[in-house]
Amino acid sequence: MSNLVQLPSNLLPSDASPDWMNKADNAWQLTAATLVGLQSVPGLIILYGGAVKKKWAVNSAFMSLYAFACVFFCWVIWGYRMSFGDKLFPFWGKPAVALDQGYLFKPAFLGAFPNATMVYFQCVFAAITLILIAGALLGRMNFYAWMLFVPLWLTFSYTFTAFSIWSTNGFLSKMGIIDYSGGYVIHLSSGVAGFTAAYWVGPRLNKDRERFPPNNILLMLAGAGLLWMGWTGFNGGDPYTVSMDASVAVLNTHACTATSLLTWVILDVIFFRKPSVIGAVQGMITGLVCITPAAGVVQGWAALIMGVFSGSIPWFTMMVIHKRSKLLQKVDDTMAVLHTHAIAGSLGGILTGLFAEPRLNYLFYGNYNKYVGLFYGFQSNLVKNGIRQILIQLLGILFVVFVNVISTSLICLLIRFVVPLRMSEEDMEIGDEAAHGEEAYAIWGQGDKLENSSSKK
Repeated sequence: MSNLVQLPSNLLPSDASPDWMNKADNAWQLTAATLVGLQSVPGLIILYGGAVKKKWAVNSAFMSLYAFACVFFCWVIWGYRMSFGDKLFPFWGKPAVALDQGYLFKPAFLGAFPNATMVYFQCVFAAITLILIAGALLGRMNFYAWMLFVPLWLTFSYTFTAFSIWSTNGFLSKMGIIDYSGGYVIHLSSGVAGFTAAYWVGPRLNKDRERFPPNNILLMLAGAGLLWMGWTGFNGGDPYTVSMDASVAVLNTHACTATSLLTWVILDVIFFRKPSVIGAVQGMITGLVCITPAAGVVQGWAALIMGVFSGSIPWFTMMVIHKRSKLLQKVDDTMAVLHTHAIAGSLGGILTGLFAEPRLNYLFYGNYNKYVGLFYGFQSNLVKNGIRQILIQLLGILFVVFVNVISTSLICLLIRFVVPLRMSEEDMEIGDEAAHGEEAYAIWGQGDKLENSSSKK
């Protein structure tokens, strides 16, 4: 007994730090959650505020800020328990508050930290999903309609997919779907829901669709930078522990994103003869989205390959297919979330089914042969497991698309009975001043060059 080493006083259990809680894991989880929160506030606030026409800067930023606050309120009252609580249906949890001390101080459903930390961590993921949907609706959605859309969509869409895929009681989770950090729950959902909502809301003014210059590209880049660096917490926090798997997830995230950005820029140079900074941001986003379902379960070389695909396939769907498709052009998706989130998220989910490495899956899930990428199935004589994994990944895509098209459409139709989804033509001519009685800043024109600004809104 004399050889036992006494723990330092700061590591000893106490009433505030019980023996089941890992202080390091709890500290990292709170840090990771805050990094994800910073992606929204102020990240996407200033990205949207800088990327749109000057007359929409305040409205676009405010849609993000409102969504973050509204989701947080709804999340602690009913949303968290519907997404991660006791099972009501195989795809939905029972609504209940997540505010009382007795519940918040209990261990979370995964990880060595309390429910209070998990509620916060999962909340910022739910919030950014709604803010991503807003990207498809900038420049014309009635703000009163947006105020209703946020809580309704969180309740009747996000909770379905979060419970089904991430809750240990969800049916797709039990089947063995791999969605490491939200390629399905967040990005595919927001891309499909945003595109669907854009259809119901209707388009911007014709002149805004034809010319919608960013009012501040440098501000947009600042938001993009917060988005990229914040993804360290987005993917690095999902092992729910300070581990080698978290380190791999972070490294893969940045490797894939850098590769995707470079691929997009190279394609812009080859086909348009100019490297576009807006295109670079699009390539950055598609890389971040594509690696998200796979971040901690694929090898580094696979992350680079995924970066090449995420920088090229969404580029092709956006620059070629979209411009040739009358159906796609009919829907005014302001920030192209269909391509940057739905297409890139689906791509990431499929590539995860190909590249998921059994050892890394074991580190993340604790089950060695249940989660096997198809390529490793051929390599390790587990072909049936690999084929099964791909089929589950495809089933997950179909489920998320189905849920979001149906739920988003019903929500928009319901809201339309209460308030118009779209601002009036007169108010859209004016923008922020009509919607909020405020302007972002007093500069000449709408981001056009000085000599042209007098004739353009």
